[in-house]
Amino acid sequence: MDLAALEYPLPPSAIAQTPAEPREAARLLAIDRASGALRDHVVRELPDLLRPGDCLVVNDSRVIPARVFAEDAGGRRIELLFVEPLAPDRWRALVRPGRRCHARVELRAGGEGGARLRVEGVEPDGVRVIERLDGTIEQLLATHGLPPLPPYIERHAKPGPEDAERYQTIYARTPGSIAAPTAGLHFSDDVVTRLRARGIEIHAVTLHVGPGTFRPIKSARVEGHTVASERVVISEATARAVNAARAEGRRVVAVGTTATRALESAAIASGAAGGPGVVRAMDGRAELTIHPGHRFRVVDALLTNFHLPRSSLLSLVFALAGRDLILRAYAHAVANGYRFYSYGDATLIE
Repeated sequence: MDLAALEYPLPPSAIAQTPAEPREAARLLAIDRASGALRDHVVRELPDLLRPGDCLVVNDSRVIPARVFAEDAGGRRIELLFVEPLAPDRWRALVRPGRRCHARVELRAGGEGGARLRVEGVEPDGVRVIERLDGTIEQLLATHGLPPLPPYIERHAKPGPEDAERYQTIYARTPGSIAAPTAGLHFSDDVVTRLRARGIEIHAVTLHVGPGTFRPIKSARVEGHTVASERVVISEATARAVNAARAEGRRVVAVGTTATRALESAAIASGAAGGPGVVRAMDGRAELTIHPGHRFRVVDALLTNFHLPRSSLLSLVFALAGRDLILRAYAHAVANGYRFYSYGDATLIE
């Protein structure tokens, strides 16, 4: 598929700048793959849209306050996005502007007397290895870190106090993501309670969202793009629950593209040891990139937000539902005032 096939028109006014209040008030576009029908709903109706016995799988990774602003020796502002630990005092980080941050450059976060940092190295993809000279990076993030809102949210450099809570799912547990698994942002305690009361199971995987999920596709062909690996943990209990649902003919509904990647990676990784479509418990890296043509082994339905043009996330959605149907659904959403991207509305693809 040519990269241009991942384009669609979107007015800037459709990009959500604030989350829906309350969470379950977000709109929900139901997309029926069999009939092509589109139906307008809100997330609070989700328990009635799903089927009793559905196995809902969420990503319980917790977003870390990964964005830190520092200064170099000349007082120039440097933005750091800490993405992955190598040691307590050394992390990999994205840096802007990168041209000022070559190896051995020292930085300070928090002004005079603040945390002292040093660029220890530059990796081939431009990621910096940052060392803290007077403590741990975790302490740095706790003191100076900000919620890592995406750059299309205008206040991303100065997030409000509410973003620390709203850019987090209510079931977030294990810290490690640099972006929220945004489909889950719509869940409230009430929605979860009503899902369970309807006989819908809820199980969790943990996939720590890294920068690879959001790197733009630069290859001319979509299939030439590879999403960088991300840390994933799937417990024995979740693997058993998903496998039981599949064996009994019940649907596996992934909440978000990250849960989808985790489940499909675990099924691929199981290979002959577990048979096709069997999910194994794992603690490792999700390396699967899902393009159109992928044969889904686990996921039957997907709850997900509206995704950016030319993105690997949109490519994944095309793989599940087909390009023509998704572009028609997105055109319907634009025409009917849906809100797009991280703080935007959702789709339910069945």
